[in-house]
Amino acid sequence: MEQKNLLVEFWRQHFGFSEPVLNAFREIERVHFVPEELRHLSYEDVPLMLLRGKTISQPTTVMIMTSALELSPGDKVFEVGTGSGYQAAIIAKIVGPEGKVISTEVIPELVSFARDNLRKAGIANVEVHEADGSKGMESQAPFDRIIITAACREFPKELLGQLKADGIIVGPVGNRDEQSMVRAVKDKSGRFSHELLGPFMFTPMYGKYGFEL
Repeated sequence: MEQKNLLVEFWRQHFGFSEPVLNAFREIERVHFVPEELRHLSYEDVPLMLLRGKTISQPTTVMIMTSALELSPGDKVFEVGTGSGYQAAIIAKIVGPEGKVISTEVIPELVSFARDNLRKAGIANVEVHEADGSKGMESQAPFDRIIITAACREFPKELLGQLKADGIIVGPVGNRDEQSMVRAVKDKSGRFSHELLGPFMFTPMYGKYGFEL
């Protein structure tokens, strides 16, 4: 608990995250989303291994991406790359019971892991689908916000088309070895304004618009 509080104080001083974002971090126990053998490291500010080369992002990265989405209660959010379900849980807490998170994952073992983790954490407003999230999910669109939690060469056009006007998409864009976190806002005419949030390193996105397996 001490390490968790230290992270909150660090973010207050250096990032200025909003209270809803900080409260979500406080309320969602990260230990529910970390493999049992790594739970003692849950609140270290480092990424942790899951399986098949995938990771749960370090807490600061999760908070930067969450903050960049500028979430509001009632938002409908699409996530590419469920992983262990932790990022989805944080988002779900902020958008509240009137909001919803549609999350996709291509690794079957992680789909099961994330569903179990979300259930144990008492999160009821997240749907986890075993699907190629790089194509979006037309049946659930449009979305207020989209988050990509794996490296992509560019934001897939199908995803951009499923984002509402005034919507925001956030994700790491680059190559396999290095990316920049990009935040893009869609205006009412369908044009996007882009903002770079700094260098990051994510595992690659797979699927139609991802990297080759």
